[in-house]
Amino acid sequence: MSTQLTNAEIDHLVAFRQALHRRPDLSGYEKATAQTVIEELQRLSPDSIVTGLGPWTEPDGTALGGTGIAATFDSGQDGPTLLFRCELDGLPIQEQSDLAYRSELDTKAHLCGHDGHMATLLALAMRLSRQRPASGRVILLFQPAEETGKGASALLGDPVFSADVPKPDMAFALHNLPGLPLGTVALKSGAMCCASRGIRILLEGKTSHASMPQDGISPVEAMMTIAAGLNALTNGLDVGQALDDSYKLVTITHMSVGEPCFGVAPGTGQIWATLRTVSDDVMGSLVASAEQLATVAAREAGLTLQIEQDDIFAACTNAPETTNLVAKALEAEGITTEEQSEPMRWSEDFGQFGHYCPSTLFVLGSGESQPQLHNPDFDFPDSLTPIGARIFERILRDRLG
Repeated sequence: MSTQLTNAEIDHLVAFRQALHRRPDLSGYEKATAQTVIEELQRLSPDSIVTGLGPWTEPDGTALGGTGIAATFDSGQDGPTLLFRCELDGLPIQEQSDLAYRSELDTKAHLCGHDGHMATLLALAMRLSRQRPASGRVILLFQPAEETGKGASALLGDPVFSADVPKPDMAFALHNLPGLPLGTVALKSGAMCCASRGIRILLEGKTSHASMPQDGISPVEAMMTIAAGLNALTNGLDVGQALDDSYKLVTITHMSVGEPCFGVAPGTGQIWATLRTVSDDVMGSLVASAEQLATVAAREAGLTLQIEQDDIFAACTNAPETTNLVAKALEAEGITTEEQSEPMRWSEDFGQFGHYCPSTLFVLGSGESQPQLHNPDFDFPDSLTPIGARIFERILRDRLG
């Protein structure tokens, strides 16, 4: 039985993707997007659809997530379980384009291609609806909150996911990549995307009249010391720096002190920084160094210190066995492939899956002249959807039949 998509199905996938593009949801708030995906999957009659996956609660008590979806196509025969993942969320950016289907929502847009990744998984579901795998089973996973690094850990730690979704033996994902020729794949084994995390360094002293600053406890000098110390931890500013275990990048993204007035010497300050390394182990040591220098500076200045972490992304490491399966599928499908020489500097929440089972993320070129990811005029090329689905199906047929 042929699983090739018909022209009508390809047209439907384009309309689906562009409808998602018009109405993006931000990380943790993807309920409308999830409902659209569920309705499409129900038409294709998978053996099970588990919804509401990956909820979490913010420190302030706000309940987020719970929008993840896992659709399973089961052969009914023994065999491994393969998982293919895409992302549900858009970005808090104002789209700037003349597209007929541009975002209808202010400061919300699909400018990373997650709408196209969802369409790719739906295309795979169409093909699986015609022919189940000969053995084992396939899980199509629609993950919340990739952009903030919170969705994968919330989903994988969800008891419902553990109880109601078969445990995957292998996991795969793709991400489109501007600058790479359209339809070309870049693939590598080992380190694929950097680990990263945000830290907030919050300092509290005591305000005073601006004419008597000595009567207060200002955070200004400590902040200058901390900022210089964070910059000194960095060795990754040189674009020629190799992305290996020696690579460390600290980017200060925000600083503020006191209130915007002339009559008060400040009593509070904060520094936000993003830390980036190739491996999780090096990230641990970099975080410890950053926290230690903040602790010393705060103590010497008589300040109260609070450190918070957010946007935590594990390093994405491609396992040899899953990467070999991808390489074999690319060769069988005649997909032009480039060897990727070093990891991506950006991070991907798919890295969490590598702690769960052998996994591989590869990048699929979205065109050499395509605006970069997160640019306000980025758009996912619809011609990539059937290509991505072909690659995914070849992987699963080679392993499961």
